[in-house]
Amino acid sequence: MPKYRYFAKNLKGEEKKGTREAKDLKDLASLLKKEGFLLISAREVDFKKPFTFSINFRKRVSLKEKLFFIRNFEVMVASGVSLPNALKVLSRQTKNRYFKKVLNEILEQVLKGESLSEAIKKYPKIFPEFFSSLILVGEKTGQLDKVLGILGDYLEKTHRLRSKVRGALMYPAVIIIAMIVMGIIMLIKVIPQLKETFTSLEIELPRTTLFIFNIGDILSKNIAIVIFLSLILCGGFVLALKSRRFKKSLGIFFLRIPFISSLVKKTNTAYCARTLSSLIAGGVPIVEALKISSKVVTNAYFQEVLENASEQIKKGKKLSEIFREYSDIYPPIFYEMLEVGEKTGKTSQILLKLAEFFEEEVTNVTENLSSIIEPVLLLLIGIVVGIFAISIIKPIYSMLGALQ
Repeated sequence: MPKYRYFAKNLKGEEKKGTREAKDLKDLASLLKKEGFLLISAREVDFKKPFTFSINFRKRVSLKEKLFFIRNFEVMVASGVSLPNALKVLSRQTKNRYFKKVLNEILEQVLKGESLSEAIKKYPKIFPEFFSSLILVGEKTGQLDKVLGILGDYLEKTHRLRSKVRGALMYPAVIIIAMIVMGIIMLIKVIPQLKETFTSLEIELPRTTLFIFNIGDILSKNIAIVIFLSLILCGGFVLALKSRRFKKSLGIFFLRIPFISSLVKKTNTAYCARTLSSLIAGGVPIVEALKISSKVVTNAYFQEVLENASEQIKKGKKLSEIFREYSDIYPPIFYEMLEVGEKTGKTSQILLKLAEFFEEEVTNVTENLSSIIEPVLLLLIGIVVGIFAISIIKPIYSMLGALQ
């Protein structure tokens, strides 16, 4: 169970600080309420990491920071704390300097008479359209605390899902990067020395050995040019990612890779289902909800499908019928269950169940992914090492044969 460092007050104005275990922030607020105290602010404490050092080199707010902001904000609004006071307390609480600055600017705008939804809309990199749309609905209906609860649940589940996917892909990424780095070091440092040795002995070298020696020569003699070209290539790739056509092609490419395809489909379906569920439950119109969801999913092909769905809904088509047309990426259970939700008027609840189902599927895929990728990586490493070994050992055998 996580531990929270909290600050609370009672009706007499007495303050209470400390740390306490609780299931989540709602549970912590409930425990303190039983003791007659109102939770003002709280943050999770990781006692395994007593010292942390961080510098904000760029303007960025992590998903985890936004989650704690929303959860604390929800508890304070539900407890009757005014928006300005809540924002003031939360801006003091955050350690991220950029986020603190943004919260203070939002506070100033709210004090000038702007609505919260209008104020946060000016910071789309921190609070995307998903946030402002839901908060606007909460302001109109007078259920801001309920909307913040929906947002908090959404961010919490999204954070868990992203962590699982990143964790699954981290192991193969580290192995591949380490293999490339070791290979480059070998080609730059070791291969040129071996070439000099073999050249001095005037041994006839196999084609594979000559090929490796030539690559080693190019890298060792033109290392600055190689680094420069690599940087240009990386820069070109980053610029290409801004192209909608390239992003779509890349998205389709990932959907065709064995094993990875399953993970991409299930992850994006989970994002789609949870986002739509949260927006519909919050009272956002379905057309707008689809447009917002298209910006949440990570695969460009999924984004295009949701944008098209938004246009087709305007023409009177049912959501289940639209998704049925894209059975290559959405499994039958998705649009069939959605059809049931439309008939019973429980679309939001069905989408929530589907999100939980696909999140569980992603968990299963990520747990099995390492066991699938590991033998593939070992085979790849074995092939590379084998080519190197044969290319180097074969001339040595030829040399020993000549000496006999």
